[in-house]
Amino acid sequence: MPATILYRTEQCLLRFLCPTHILRTGVILACCIPVPVQDTSTDADMDEKNQTFGAGQHGTLSSLDSIDRSKLKTGDQKIDRRLAQNREAARKSRLRKKAYVQQLESSRVKLTQLEQELQQARQQGIFIASGCLGDQSYSVGGNGALVFDMEYARWLDEHQRHINDLKAAVNSHMGDSELRFLVDAVMSHYDELFRLKSVGAKSDVFHILSGMWNTPAERCFMWMGGFRSSELLRLLVSQLEPLADQQLMGICNLQQSSQQGEDALSQGMEALQQSLSETLGSGSLGPSGSGDVAAYMGQMALAMDKLGTLENFLRQADLLRQQTLQQMYRILTTRQAARAFLAISEYFSRLRALSSLWLARPRE
Repeated sequence: MPATILYRTEQCLLRFLCPTHILRTGVILACCIPVPVQDTSTDADMDEKNQTFGAGQHGTLSSLDSIDRSKLKTGDQKIDRRLAQNREAARKSRLRKKAYVQQLESSRVKLTQLEQELQQARQQGIFIASGCLGDQSYSVGGNGALVFDMEYARWLDEHQRHINDLKAAVNSHMGDSELRFLVDAVMSHYDELFRLKSVGAKSDVFHILSGMWNTPAERCFMWMGGFRSSELLRLLVSQLEPLADQQLMGICNLQQSSQQGEDALSQGMEALQQSLSETLGSGSLGPSGSGDVAAYMGQMALAMDKLGTLENFLRQADLLRQQTLQQMYRILTTRQAARAFLAISEYFSRLRALSSLWLARPRE
């Protein structure tokens, strides 16, 4: 019985493994039959196989090691390039910083030189300007007008700060003691302006007298290098009302005395102009020959001597203006004086604004 079953099993397997069945199923189940395999290899063959496997494994490891070294080398090269770039950037940054520091030091030295030159100009009435084109430099001697214009611009800026402080104090109803301190500061600042004009007149009296340092509208109302004290007092009376009777009388008397002083100085200036005209017009005004040189030089010397009195006229006119402001300050109370200085500042501010509008007007 067992033999019969074994025989049938073999027959079934044979039918399953026949070519026709293989083609029909496409599957070989030979693996289902255990077939004993006889190992015919010798020890020498095993050693050779082991050596071959070892060599292959060693080759594979060598290849992997070579790839790793290549990757490491590539990574090191990138790091080296990045470090080199960082070093170059740091070097350029140091150079830029060094150049910037040198530029600052050079600018500081130039600024120090300009400050020293400006200080010398203030003392001597000479402006020495360092050229700004390359290494070239130039100097302008005796140009006291330019120095005065710079000083006046600085004075005007400081004056505006004083006026702003005074206006804020008046609007905040500050006490009289604190307010007096600010009013005194404004009065002292006007004294500084008269001092600057006196120094500027010694260098260029024509510039100060003509008022070229002011705006066109201010020059239109100018008298002998400044404002008319009598006209200013007339404007202030309406701004300071109500005034006490004694104050009003004091302002009126001050206005009258200022008018008399202005008239006297104006008459003196007219006499000087007439005298200069007669001096320059004496003798022949036609083409002069060599024989008239001595007479010509004599006329110029006499005219120069008369022109020297212009500085004295300007000084007296500024003294009249300064004394008028001081007398006005004594007549008024502290709060009234503050309002007076604010009104004066606003008046000249409007004149400057008028000049700006006039210069910016559309022209046909």
